[in-house]
Amino acid sequence: MNTSEHVHFVGIGGYGMSAIAKVMLEMGFKVSGSDLAQQELTEKLKAKGAHVYIGHEAQNVSDADLVVYSTALSKDNVEIVEAEKRNIPIIHRSQMLARLMNARKGIAVAGAHGKTTTSSMIALVMENCGTDPTYIIGGEIMNIGSNAKAGKGDYVVAEADESDGTFLQYHPYLALVNNIEADHLENYNGDFENLKKAYAQFLSQVRDGGKAIVSGDDTYLRAMLPDIKADVITYGIYAEADYMAKNIELGDRKVSFEVERDNEVLGTIVLSVPGIHNVYNALATVITCLESGLTFEQIAAGIKDFRGAKRRFQVLGEVNDILIIDDYAHHPTEIQATITAAKSTGKRIIAVFQPQRYTRTFYLFDQFSRAFAEADEVIITDIYSPAGEKQIEGISSEKLAELIYKNSNQNVNYISTRDEVLAYLTDHVKPGDLVLTMGAGDIWKAADSLAKKLKNIV
Repeated sequence: MNTSEHVHFVGIGGYGMSAIAKVMLEMGFKVSGSDLAQQELTEKLKAKGAHVYIGHEAQNVSDADLVVYSTALSKDNVEIVEAEKRNIPIIHRSQMLARLMNARKGIAVAGAHGKTTTSSMIALVMENCGTDPTYIIGGEIMNIGSNAKAGKGDYVVAEADESDGTFLQYHPYLALVNNIEADHLENYNGDFENLKKAYAQFLSQVRDGGKAIVSGDDTYLRAMLPDIKADVITYGIYAEADYMAKNIELGDRKVSFEVERDNEVLGTIVLSVPGIHNVYNALATVITCLESGLTFEQIAAGIKDFRGAKRRFQVLGEVNDILIIDDYAHHPTEIQATITAAKSTGKRIIAVFQPQRYTRTFYLFDQFSRAFAEADEVIITDIYSPAGEKQIEGISSEKLAELIYKNSNQNVNYISTRDEVLAYLTDHVKPGDLVLTMGAGDIWKAADSLAKKLKNIV
């Protein structure tokens, strides 16, 4: 990699793209990029020296030595077309990340759920313990206020995205998978078996001396163990594994557990984030950091004050005994885990869900309908769909609300728009309530506005 190169990012404002761009800026590359709108991440990149264009124009790539794009972009984007005309090399975001990760000791975190939280935990522990890692994460680490850094240490921590198969670009030192779900099947010919084979290949691509770290509690991963061509470390809570979490204590926005390795208790981990899912995330973090040379005592101290990643059970406000939390949960398993974690507060749960993509809603329609049983009240708002996605006949939020009423929760309302959701919540929330917004779209804005409104009222 030649740091004298000028690298241009088409769609630089996304979390994944902006993280890579920030790291390359800090490494000394000349960086430019374009996006459709100005936002916080593009402003931060500009402050660091990136040249950011608002809008896509052919001339934006004129001085570039390399153009990087993401899956979200269409092939007929004017900047990609212009780069092709000029014979400027064009690579996918995952290929750029692979160059960074494969050049050092990569720690690649994959799985259907928990990638951002687990990679954030690992990065924070390593940062707190002075190993100076490079990290490239799809969400802001709340303790640090950033999603990326070019460190001088040996390790590069990054999420490995299975959604489009690009995680097969990586050859990490440590490959970690928390869980597998039948998601993103539109990119695997609609066949879950293809997705599972891709995970087995990813875990088999660890470099010599490296390890594959997998949850032994996940049925699909456990069945996959004979197919993984690498040294494997297993962890879990229920099934017998190399590392076990024992004596778990769940509390209001906290959790603690003992870590046992080969029937020996290493010590206790205390977290400032809730939920059984975070026990898995933290246990995987402990193993990864032990394999990276840190002691258990260092890890326990480094993880204790982890406050989560942005949009991962993020507290947006607490006003007059009304708690407002936002979460990125967009899959039925994530929804159930997030609502369960919210229940530990002892509050009445108003769960607001914004489905994302017609394809995901179509494939998981029945599972979504069964995910809300633990909520006291459910609000479903319109599907958040990327530009160009075709609507699927018979798939709508109104139909989903009807099926939720039938399968899991009769206290469900369909409220079409984000503004209508905000108006409803403003009128109906009362002390003792927890408003929990969930989804990968922009539903967080309703929660943010509600928190500000309630503060103003008080």
